[in-house]
Amino acid sequence: MKELIKSIESLTKSDISNTIDMRIDQFSSVYRSGIDEIFKELCFCIMTANCGAKKCIEVQQRINNGFLTNSEEELKTNFKEFGYRFPNIRAKYILEARCYLSELESKLNSNIAETDLRNWIVKVIKGLGYKEASHFLRNIGYRNFAIIDFHIIDLLVKYNIIEKPKTLTKKKYLEIESILKKLGNELNLDLGKLDLYLWYLETNEVLK
Repeated sequence: MKELIKSIESLTKSDISNTIDMRIDQFSSVYRSGIDEIFKELCFCIMTANCGAKKCIEVQQRINNGFLTNSEEELKTNFKEFGYRFPNIRAKYILEARCYLSELESKLNSNIAETDLRNWIVKVIKGLGYKEASHFLRNIGYRNFAIIDFHIIDLLVKYNIIEKPKTLTKKKYLEIESILKKLGNELNLDLGKLDLYLWYLETNEVLK
């Protein structure tokens, strides 16, 4: 872990730290913008499962308010037109998620514990597992969850911090998240920001 810590410490002293700080501020602004913007971010995270982030960002920007108003068939058509990989099932998930919009807003405005909030999202919103639910919450300003995708797993394997899991069960996800919390504590970084540094180390990009 020491080698990885040194690599991240070097990044925190470089120009990329400013880009990452700006991205974190943008995430917080989504929460302040209200439930419509929050829901569009939820739709983005539904889209990202097994699909590249760049493509999902492009499609999210093009559909925009259509996530709030379009019918399932219209979303399918949008997805197909924009070259998205899973038009049918993700359009279905987004329409179902829309039914929970007011409940989601209520949960976000309540005093619910963050871990309970994530558990509720995973239980209620189809298409979101722990990775996607964590991604959603980070992208609207919550900073205490790890987004453990194959990029992060590959990086941790490369630095001999974990062995590559055969499947990413809830138990394994939380185990790796605990390891990342320790890494974050060493670096004085919350998990939301740590993820962006890890992602940059592996991909040389800062997305969302």
